[in-house]
Amino acid sequence: MDPIREAMLKKSRSAKLEQRGKLISLLCISLIVIVVVAIFFFVASKGLATFFQNKINLWSFLSKSVWNPSIKDAHGNPEVGALPMIVGSFGVTFLSAIIATPFAVGAGIFMTEISRKWGQKILQPVIELVGIPSVVYGFIGLSVIVPFIRHIFGGTGFGILAGTFVLFVMILPTVTSMTVDALKAVPRHYREASLALGATRWQTTYRVVLRAAIPGILTGIVFGMARAFGEALAVQMVIGNAALLPKNLVSPASTLTSVLTSGIGNTVMGSLDNNALWSLALLLLLMSLAFNLLIRWIGKKGELNK
Repeated sequence: MDPIREAMLKKSRSAKLEQRGKLISLLCISLIVIVVVAIFFFVASKGLATFFQNKINLWSFLSKSVWNPSIKDAHGNPEVGALPMIVGSFGVTFLSAIIATPFAVGAGIFMTEISRKWGQKILQPVIELVGIPSVVYGFIGLSVIVPFIRHIFGGTGFGILAGTFVLFVMILPTVTSMTVDALKAVPRHYREASLALGATRWQTTYRVVLRAAIPGILTGIVFGMARAFGEALAVQMVIGNAALLPKNLVSPASTLTSVLTSGIGNTVMGSLDNNALWSLALLLLLMSLAFNLLIRWIGKKGELNK
């Protein structure tokens, strides 16, 4: 083979670097997939032991309202009802999202449609404060929100309402930030076309900009709900940690995460108490997966509507 042909067929240095980069990226992606699958398999093997090893009925686990694995009922079955924690988790998650959504949308409209200069100057630094530790939110809730609720509604002040207010403050920056990004992503010619047709500024914002940004706003709301559902320490400090079916919003309650954090270190590995807690962890993992799938579905619907 002549030298010219050999030089042309030989891989260049940039081609070798590109191939090496692809290999490293593939290895990293494979490692991430393996770690995620291993975590899911580990949690599933521990959580399913409650039903296969300890012979606990799945429906009774999800529907019973008494959580005390060390005590048996009249039929000799352990009291492992996860319904109070499920109700508590979904209660604080949905209520905090319902309260946070109007504030997030209002702040997003102010920053993108009404006063971009003041919005960027005043609100942007606020919504970027997402790195505050959970214990700080919990301590503020314990010092301010719980006494306030106790003074207004009576009782201890601990409960779903206190957890809702704490999570509302925690998820508001996330939902607001993603709402702002969704509103900014709406093409400018949408606004110009609406104004050219004689629509007012508010009509353009409400009927055109908001409707076009709905998929992005919904994604931000679901992201906030996913964070609220998985939050542990801040909620544990203000919800009361009572594994009881809440009678109202101001009675002590518990969530999946609060029971897990308070009980997982006080059980023996392989015992029913420990397996039941792993079942709660599996339920929490499945809900996180459901939130991720919902986010992907909303994203695909948004792409189809463009």
